[in-house]
Amino acid sequence: MNLHPAKFWEVLDEGRVRCNLCRFHCLIADGHLGRCGVRKNHGGELFTMVYGQAVAENIDPIEKKPLYHFHPGSNSLSLATVGCNFRCLHCQNFQIAQWPHERSGIPGTDTSPQEVVRRAVESGAVSISYTYTEPTIFYEYAYDTAVLAKAAGIKNVFVTNGYTTTEALEAIAPYLDAANVDLKGFSNKAYREVTGASLQGVLDCLRDYRRLGIWLEVTTLVIPGHNDSEDELKQIAHFIADELGRDVPWHISAFSPTYKMLDRPATPMGTLYQARDFGRRAGLQYVYLGNVNDPGASDTVCPACGKTVVRRQGMQFVDTDLTGNRCNFCGYELPGVVLSGNE
Repeated sequence: MNLHPAKFWEVLDEGRVRCNLCRFHCLIADGHLGRCGVRKNHGGELFTMVYGQAVAENIDPIEKKPLYHFHPGSNSLSLATVGCNFRCLHCQNFQIAQWPHERSGIPGTDTSPQEVVRRAVESGAVSISYTYTEPTIFYEYAYDTAVLAKAAGIKNVFVTNGYTTTEALEAIAPYLDAANVDLKGFSNKAYREVTGASLQGVLDCLRDYRRLGIWLEVTTLVIPGHNDSEDELKQIAHFIADELGRDVPWHISAFSPTYKMLDRPATPMGTLYQARDFGRRAGLQYVYLGNVNDPGASDTVCPACGKTVVRRQGMQFVDTDLTGNRCNFCGYELPGVVLSGNE
């Protein structure tokens, strides 16, 4: 068993510890695991079992995270270990995210933070994305890699469910450049039934990201009969616009039946169009439809002059009419780290 000292925990009585890495704040008895299945109390001390155990590593377009206002056209080395603190019934990467709950052992290839950064540099990747599963649960691995990446001129990205504690997020914030956070709905009951988490914890984490100055984009997977009511979609749109900012991009994605949620149909295009309309009416400047074949739905339009300034096909960058962050047509400066050309 690979045990590496964990961060953010406290000693309790009778050999128990409390993990303070995510907002579940698990109480863990000696010899037991936290909710994520990869943090273990061993002799009254907390350890992570996935440090350096890469189970997935790929070079992806940054648009697949999805991040549309962060170095568009660039590549990101994407990294994951097994495990997740959520139990989403519709988990798209359940084979690795839910591994500790459904299989034995901790799979992975020994890959040090130094090796990850070396590969990122050699590949020409602009960033390293901690993704596929939940980066919070392999925080120590991600943190050490992010520190080295920053020193090497490589950016760092979290693709996350948004349940990291304020303390842990503040610690990694100096090294974290961008994040895409899932906002899976706006009902606490539905959040608990489908993920096991609380809506309030996610909202507070989103506010933390914005406060800390980490570039933020938000994704909502619209699931029929779960989070697709007009009221709920409007609430999501207004929360992003009013509390996070009108310049925060909202990615609206279509659901397909998967894992333990096979009783719901795929999301109708009409529902996605309706959600996009709610986002625009709420004042959001950048609303995108993801994972659907709809020409123009992934393009970035300048909010000042209405011209298309970044063209995409699906989640692939095509070309741009930006110079740095500025629109070539009117000179408006778009938010985020928007660069011209394909890097």
